[in-house]
Amino acid sequence: FDILGVSLDSQKANWINKINELVMPWKHMSDLKGWQSEHAKIYSVTSIPQTILLDKDGRIIQRNLRGEALLAKLDEIFAGK
Repeated sequence: FDILGVSLDSQKANWINKINELVMPWKHMSDLKGWQSEHAKIYSVTSIPQTILLDKDGRIIQRNLRGEALLAKLDEIFAGK
């Protein structure tokens, strides 16, 4: 299981400072193109924050889960593993 943070920032300093401020220890990426980001286009990101769960083949399992709903989906995915 991995977490990847994809930023829609356009200024590197702002992006890096927020990662450090919020203590987000997972992997991060950004092309620093803001809302013109190629990554946002690939997954049809039109608002933030957004969560996208992908299977091992990169197919979208679920979008925009938060809190208890996200935890329940992760429990379902990893049940019996």
